[in-house]
Amino acid sequence: MFFMILVTITVVLLLYLINLSTKNFDYWEKRGVKYVKPLPFVGNLLPTITKSQSLAQIIQNFYNAFPNERFVGIFQFTSPILLVRDPEIIKSITIKKFDNFVDHSDFIGSDIDPLWTKNLVATKGDRWRDLRQTLSPVFTSSKMRTMFVLMDDCAKQLIKYFKEQNQYVVDIELKDIFSRYTTDVIATTAFGIQINSLKNINNDFIVSGREFANFSGLKRLVFFMYGSYPKLAKFLNIKLVSKRLGNFFRKIINETIALREEKNIVRPDLIHLLMSARKGKLKYEEQMDLPEAGFAVVEESELTKSKNNVNFLTNEDITAQALIFFLGGFDTTSSLMCFAGYELAVNPHIQKRLKEEVIATDRDSNGQVTYEKLLNMKYLDMVLCETLRRWTQGVFLDRKCTKGFEIQPERSDEPLIKINTGDIIWIPAFGIHHDPKYYPNPYVFDPERFNDKNKDKIKAGTYMPFGVGPRNCIGSRFALLETKILLYYLLLNFDIVTNNKTQIPVKLKKGVPLVLPENGIHVSFRRNNNF
Repeated sequence: MFFMILVTITVVLLLYLINLSTKNFDYWEKRGVKYVKPLPFVGNLLPTITKSQSLAQIIQNFYNAFPNERFVGIFQFTSPILLVRDPEIIKSITIKKFDNFVDHSDFIGSDIDPLWTKNLVATKGDRWRDLRQTLSPVFTSSKMRTMFVLMDDCAKQLIKYFKEQNQYVVDIELKDIFSRYTTDVIATTAFGIQINSLKNINNDFIVSGREFANFSGLKRLVFFMYGSYPKLAKFLNIKLVSKRLGNFFRKIINETIALREEKNIVRPDLIHLLMSARKGKLKYEEQMDLPEAGFAVVEESELTKSKNNVNFLTNEDITAQALIFFLGGFDTTSSLMCFAGYELAVNPHIQKRLKEEVIATDRDSNGQVTYEKLLNMKYLDMVLCETLRRWTQGVFLDRKCTKGFEIQPERSDEPLIKINTGDIIWIPAFGIHHDPKYYPNPYVFDPERFNDKNKDKIKAGTYMPFGVGPRNCIGSRFALLETKILLYYLLLNFDIVTNNKTQIPVKLKKGVPLVLPENGIHVSFRRNNNF
């Protein structure tokens, strides 16, 4: 009898929980929006939880579910999300009506992870505007030119490391090698510290980077959970920035700032610029005679160009910005380099043409490439633009409605969509970048899509490797510059070739919110005649 009662209670409780987790699943049907059928509790994110698909594939599937629709309904656990497929609506949401979609989705509360919530990506509303205006002068072309020498030293250090091995062919894993290079770059440009991660293989920066970028276990679920189950996520109390990690970066920033103020040290790096911003001495300045970092660079909006003296930055604020730049360099930028190296290895004809441009530039620079010479390399830019399209690191963009908005119907069978304050929009960048309507043969790596003739034909709202609108990635110039200088020196000295460990085609890692190779990218560096 007791067993039957227990079974009955269990069944009733289970049915109640299922009903609770599905009560919102008619949301899109009531609004006449076609939607991907959800499952109890998880909505449309089961492949993320079971690690059966990469996030890129999941977004691709959402995008392809209803190819004739301008928008599609999906569910992040129990929360309805509008997936916008149409470039015109995307432009309206991200640019024309930006004031209606200023913020990103709610994520981790300041009471749980205070250091994370102070960074530029996580801040909201007026606080975000003030912070963006404060930081925008840091990433202009003129400031990147001053940081070029620091990046140049890091790239030469990497080449020197492989030269000293005195081997004709060196087998390497690109993600590991390039993560070390980007760690060195971010250490010197953001923290004012010079390290050599290839020789000092377990330095604190590398260890911290791996910890920060590790999205396995509960941390992986929390990444998606906060928007739908905030109370549960808060109860689990899992942070993106652990106590150890936060204290590690705080200590570096505090000690560096104190030393520079005491000794009046000036160095062309992020900390110096942020210290200047704190004193109200940093203005947005553009040098029109400098070449742009590339076609993929996003333009700074007039809305976010610094016009006033903003002096609210504390050491904690500076630490938070340095931390998010560190994550961007350690993971997303190193992944860009990684996939660029892969494509050059499996497409030797493309590598050959790029190498010819590198050698010609080296001769024209008398063996010492300059910032201007590097950024005038057209084919190098084409290769990176195509890498950013093919292997988009931000597989989707998100926006939270901050002011009511309507999407007017274009067809008789299309509903009027009212987006209310608090509603969430996803823009499937990975899906759009692989839509044959915009990019014929989208899975073919073809830099010619971005030559002078073709790049101006790319439809606005269909290329967004660094986001779109005022809330784009502030570090696009930085990422492209450190990638270009690395590939320049690498191809000047080596050929990147496949070996018996190279996975062709490369497979993406499943169950993580980033675009990462499943088993790394294994290739070989083979010295060439310029060695």
